[in-house]
Amino acid sequence: MISIGIEQLIAAPPPSFTGKRLALLCNQASTDRHFRHSRDLIMQTFPGQLTCLFSPQHGFFSEKQDNMVESDHAADVASGLPIFSLYGETRKPSAAMFEHFDILLIDLQDVGTRVYTFIWTVVYCLQRAAESGKKVVVLDRPNPVGGHTVEGNLLKPAFRSFVGLYAIPMRHSLTMGELALLCNQEMGIDAELEVIRMQGWQREMFFTDTGFPWVFPSPNMPTPLTALVYPGQVIWEGTNISEGRGTTLPFELVGAPFINPTQVLQHLAETGIDLPSCVLRPLAFEPTSGKWAGQSCAGFHLHVTEPQTFRSYRLSLALYQALFQLYPEEFAYKQPPYEYEYDLLPMDLILGDQQLRHAVEQGADIIELERCWEKERKPFDALRQAVFLYPAR
Repeated sequence: MISIGIEQLIAAPPPSFTGKRLALLCNQASTDRHFRHSRDLIMQTFPGQLTCLFSPQHGFFSEKQDNMVESDHAADVASGLPIFSLYGETRKPSAAMFEHFDILLIDLQDVGTRVYTFIWTVVYCLQRAAESGKKVVVLDRPNPVGGHTVEGNLLKPAFRSFVGLYAIPMRHSLTMGELALLCNQEMGIDAELEVIRMQGWQREMFFTDTGFPWVFPSPNMPTPLTALVYPGQVIWEGTNISEGRGTTLPFELVGAPFINPTQVLQHLAETGIDLPSCVLRPLAFEPTSGKWAGQSCAGFHLHVTEPQTFRSYRLSLALYQALFQLYPEEFAYKQPPYEYEYDLLPMDLILGDQQLRHAVEQGADIIELERCWEKERKPFDALRQAVFLYPAR
């Protein structure tokens, strides 16, 4: 069983916290192994010092279902503390918000994928902290999809947005603490930043290997398996293909009314692309909300048979290419806005590169694209290893 950052903090309270006003960026998933919330643990360990809370996308209770569904500032019923929403009227905290404390603690469960917005909320907090002269302490948690496998292309600068503010690949293999260190340094933020490390976590671990309980960090991230398929399956947010929102298996299901699963499987077989450790099981599902709500969608349930060799991004790009080629009249891209970007195509923001979209549309070999990304990622590989808090074997 690992010990996460909040548990390490409570076990050995830093003397430097004495007399300091504390704030906490968190949500309902910010708990220890006994499901005790970090807010309560901090209030017990540092009586009278916690002055306010901050919440990321989806709200303090992870109750907001979709993108660009904002949360208002509120008062925490349990503690009476103010909750400042960082997914409402603003995504970057204001200078006035930072007047309430001396040290900002961050305890959020990331999912290891570039487009998951929590890390970019952290980056905005680091920027404000640098401007305000405040310290940030990240209470580290596991990367649920491991710290050893990197997938995908680097984000191109022209497509920076709230789903990607720095050039990292789709599956980045860093913990939130490591990624905060990397962005603080490489983006030139230079905030006063400390990471309280986990004990016992190893880079080869998936979340199910940690012995730690999973608490869903956002409403459509119900299980660790969801996190495993998410680096690829998130691309459907940029299309009219259902990613399973409005069902009990978000991101594990993919489909639309116009799809013929047998035809898709045959098309994939003809391309000869290697899609290891996954079974695409044909089925139909009916979303209760979101895209195609109340309509029967034909498609697939993704069954991962071996997490170590499964490649979600490859699989989803191959499916994307197949659907684009097979159903040119029915397949469509979502139009702006997407995560507060009102001009660029959402798919380009998600992929992080318009040229990649064009390459997929034109039938590019996905495996050959991966080989190109491996070469392009060499500078990133050096950067990520420089911030490793948990050595690779």
